[in-house]
Amino acid sequence: MVSVDNLKVEFGVVPLFEDVSYVINKRDRIALVGKNGAGKSTMLKILAGLQAPTSGVVAMPKEITVGYLPQVMILTDTRTVMEEAEMAFEHTFEMQERINRLNQELADRTDYESEDYHKLIDTFTHENERFQMMGGMNYQAEIERTLMGLGFSRNDFNRPTSEFSGGWRMRIELAKLLLRRPDVLLLDEPTNHLDIESIQWLENFLKVNAGAVVLVSHDRAFINNVTNRTIEISCGRIYDYKVAYDEFVVLRKERREQQLRAYENQQKQIQDTEDFIERFRYKATKAVQVQSRIKQLEKIVPIEIDEEDNSALRLKFPPAMRSGDYPIICEDVKKAYGAQVVFHDVNLTIKRGEKVAFVGKNGEGKSTLVKCIMDEIPFEGKLTVGHNVQIGYFAQNQAQLLDENKTVFDTIDYVAKGDIRLKIRDILGAFMFGGEASDKKVKVLSGGERSRLAMIKLLLEPVNFLILDEPTNHLDMRSKDVLKEAIREFDGTVVVVSHDREFLDGLVTKVYEFGGGVVREHMGGIYDFLQKKKIESLNEL
Repeated sequence: MVSVDNLKVEFGVVPLFEDVSYVINKRDRIALVGKNGAGKSTMLKILAGLQAPTSGVVAMPKEITVGYLPQVMILTDTRTVMEEAEMAFEHTFEMQERINRLNQELADRTDYESEDYHKLIDTFTHENERFQMMGGMNYQAEIERTLMGLGFSRNDFNRPTSEFSGGWRMRIELAKLLLRRPDVLLLDEPTNHLDIESIQWLENFLKVNAGAVVLVSHDRAFINNVTNRTIEISCGRIYDYKVAYDEFVVLRKERREQQLRAYENQQKQIQDTEDFIERFRYKATKAVQVQSRIKQLEKIVPIEIDEEDNSALRLKFPPAMRSGDYPIICEDVKKAYGAQVVFHDVNLTIKRGEKVAFVGKNGEGKSTLVKCIMDEIPFEGKLTVGHNVQIGYFAQNQAQLLDENKTVFDTIDYVAKGDIRLKIRDILGAFMFGGEASDKKVKVLSGGERSRLAMIKLLLEPVNFLILDEPTNHLDMRSKDVLKEAIREFDGTVVVVSHDREFLDGLVTKVYEFGGGVVREHMGGIYDFLQKKKIESLNEL
């Protein structure tokens, strides 16, 4: 369907990738993986026709339609949610107009026996049948189904898009893209702004309704559930695996071990050959053999080993001071903005050392309760913060709160106190800010780098109660794994607000579900909760 042939992209002197060839088939679900900066987003832009490669071609039939969701997009603010979603059906409206024109022409003409009139009838019939096959004017139900699947309520449909946050407006763009039903869907981090329920709805949609899908995502559970093929960009080349991500990880490890063995054997062969040449270089009786070995050496093609990013985060939270037995107790807590009640009658107790998750749809009050705990906003009811509780708070917008004009080093130097200041360089190195990277200005850092810097700031504070609001946004899979391990080892209390199932799995032992103005307690891990929800929703049918 889509053929990529000998693709090469150069930025400066070193190619980002070269000699890249593969085919995207009709029902392929491809995860595009590789370390940050490998060229995943660039590949999507080339497939979308938004960027030209240095050389090589992307060939596809004319009738093939491509839909592309970038990480960042320019959004308009002039319509309601429903009007914006209807934009996906522009072609339907154009077809309707065309049919109306043909119908009018048939009504106006009187040359019923002429060849032209019969041709007109055929054209009208063909267009009308095509229109009905495409769903005709039944698009309204499809729009509603898609918007509600992505978390919108019916009350939102007639609200202007300008009232929504950037994350919700991204959802509108995603809805438009899905409604167009392109033959090839290109998605760059589609789950960044979705809650767990919307992610599950999108998974199901992509599995059942979509054509070919190529996606870049750091949500392991999502790509495992959606994809059946993994293409890795590494060392400027691609490796194509006809398996889902988890199987790819196993096969990749095996491939790397084989590469290492082949590399070691080759190095030994080169060394032996060079030793022979050196030993017998000046012996006349061995001249022919020496020449033969020199030619042999020249013909050897060096084996490249895939890059292994060993500069992983090595996170370690400082030892936590002992707090009271119950760091947080809520009794009949209520929060309302005027007539709109966010939640009411919240009664919950978090024990010392517990690791709990706050989950639920966006806008149901997870971050609001966190702000109540932090005493940032007024509320009704009683909320007790226990004895000797020192809270460390990582907000969603933490990365945006950094001073853009400071360097990475100065940002940390400013918050560091006492002996730790002597170790700032080491800490920055552990967070992949070694060498020159520590002298970068904050304003030139990517979203992921800013999140890591904000995390270092949190690490330098001796706390015993961690509140992490979407800590994995912009982190790649390896960084997420290391952060998860660090939180698991932390001896204090932790509240995680997250939509990332893989991250929460094995980390939390209790889930608080926010929805419909109430907070429900669920014992067990995240998958226990999701299983229960599935059963509950089935019982409600």
